[in-house]
Amino acid sequence: MTQTKQVRLTREGFERLEKALEQEQNRLNEATRILQEQMETSADNEDTGLEDAKREKMNIEARIDELEDTLARATLIEDQENGGRVELGAIVQLSNETSKKDMKVQVVSAAEAAMVGGSITRISEESPVGRELMGRKKGESFVVTLEGGKQMKYKVKGIEY
Repeated sequence: MTQTKQVRLTREGFERLEKALEQEQNRLNEATRILQEQMETSADNEDTGLEDAKREKMNIEARIDELEDTLARATLIEDQENGGRVELGAIVQLSNETSKKDMKVQVVSAAEAAMVGGSITRISEESPVGRELMGRKKGESFVVTLEGGKQMKYKVKGIEY
């Protein structure tokens, strides 16, 4: 299921995806080796180990296809003239005025937000906070209504790229 929609990623996110792809390709090589061993030693094609090895290999191949598709559609978010507004790739210092806590988040695409790792909390531009944050300037406040109707008030304290 390849999509044609462009995926905007930070350089860090793109590099993480490339590393994940490399790791999955290594896992595929190992899974292929195990599957070949299972096929050579299995007298019965209904062997559970053989079926498990086939399933694992298929799952890894699907993950590789997904990563390759995302990377093929990726465009890097580069530093750009943004008029001091929050855009994809921005690192935003936020004050949660409801809980009186400060936090630092990076606004990224949904594909990048789903990736594990990184030194900073990533939020998707499609999340409730991400949608409200896009286009905001330093000093602006906004309210986000979360699931269940709970409201949180935030203030943009700083924007970096």
